Amino acid sequence: MKKIALVTGATSGIGKATTIMLAGCGFNLIIAGRRKERLDELKSQLEIKYKSEALPLCFDIRNKDEVCKAIKNIPEKWKNIDLLVNNAGLAVGLNHIQDGLFDDWDRMIDTNIRGLLYITRCVAPMMIEKNNGHIINICSVAGKDVYENGNVYCATKYAVDALSKAMRIDMLKHNIKVTNVCPGAAETEFSTVRFKNDAERAKATYTGMTPLTGDDVANVIKFVINLPPHVCINDIVVTPTSQANASIIHRN
Repeated sequence: MKKIALVTGATSGIGKATTIMLAGCGFNLIIAGRRKERLDELKSQLEIKYKSEALPLCFDIRNKDEVCKAIKNIPEKWKNIDLLVNNAGLAVGLNHIQDGLFDDWDRMIDTNIRGLLYITRCVAPMMIEKNNGHIINICSVAGKDVYENGNVYCATKYAVDALSKAMRIDMLKHNIKVTNVCPGAAETEFSTVRFKNDAERAKATYTGMTPLTGDDVANVIKFVINLPPHVCINDIVVTPTSQANASIIHRN
């Protein structure tokens, strides 16, 4: 019987790359996101190319009621979730704290913290019931180092880092692994979202360097999930070779 993975933010970037990697590893996938057309397209790709079953769940992870309803109503055969990848997250704006926009702050806090909590709260009891599972939280180097204008985004990722440590403790007696994966600069939709569709500013983020790709991060996750049952990677930071931490990047 194939294992089941649930991936949030599955329609682009690291989430999509991870979903495709997991299908290649023989998982059936519950794919969650807000964009129904992309979910349907991804479902077809997984089923045709990788022969994996896929269950699309279209909801806004910031909405507690939508999250709880979606997980509560999944078919019985999909409830034996082995792997949860909390990938949904974003950065919006790049302002000093005194110039920050409340709407940007709310969007980051609601997605990066509350959304992760909502989905974990719904899925973790299923893993506890079978005394097995693995939760992977996609954090960031911004959860390890603070940089200028990163204020609230960094704070949300520091929260993910802390929650990963807390989950590891809480899940320990239930034989559930928890892994915190912290990517550095990765060329996905991240900067496009941060700069609110300003393509030139988004592109400049990666000028003079070779950033990570979604596939690079997916391969790190592949390594983590394929370790023996008695081995758990608690925390892992992955950056481009030209990046030392959240703020120091060597550009050609």
